Amino acid sequence: MADTTTDTSSSTDHRAHSLDEVRETYAEQADQMDRFRWLNHLFTGRYRQRLFGRAEGRVLDVACGTGLNARYLPASTTYVGIDASPEMLEKARHRVGAWDRVEGLHEMDAQALEFPDDSFDTVVSSLSTCTFPDPVAALDEMARVCEPDGRVLLLEHGRSSVGPLARFQDWRADAHYENHSCRWNQEPLALLENSDLEVQSASTALLGVITAIEAAPSR
Repeated sequence: MADTTTDTSSSTDHRAHSLDEVRETYAEQADQMDRFRWLNHLFTGRYRQRLFGRAEGRVLDVACGTGLNARYLPASTTYVGIDASPEMLEKARHRVGAWDRVEGLHEMDAQALEFPDDSFDTVVSSLSTCTFPDPVAALDEMARVCEPDGRVLLLEHGRSSVGPLARFQDWRADAHYENHSCRWNQEPLALLENSDLEVQSASTALLGVITAIEAAPSR
């Protein structure tokens, strides 16, 4: 993965779907996403392993989906997952709910986490900021529940660094968002600039579409 800087000038604004609309999207897509977990492993597994393998202690997985990230965390960690979609959580319970190190899986809004300040040593999230109605609010919540000396590890997707692919993403952005509640041409690092997180390191892969970020609470 190569280090990169981010140009935020090409990001596209969309009408944000409400949380209920996002839930509806994932209620419809939960079965399909669970069936194609193997494809997600194939394309993003190496990046999840590299990033989430750094997690320590009690770990919160925000927008955990089907629980895919749990397998990439060190065995010494304990795992708590939250997601706004009950259908996705049901898949996660089936996949990882019985693991000894899984502390719990909870239906919860990432923009209003129901945990006290400084509850987790590490917060992880993957391919999620594109779906939050208010992604900066969700990032601020990740910062709040993370220990001051902890880490927030984010694996995000966004606008490609390759011109033709980026232009295709821009062209299809509105339709993609309407169908999937996903801002696929977002600029992940630009979101963090407006949040309570401070980027420690960042790198990109897959033609600049994937961004791995290690951040810390800025307080």
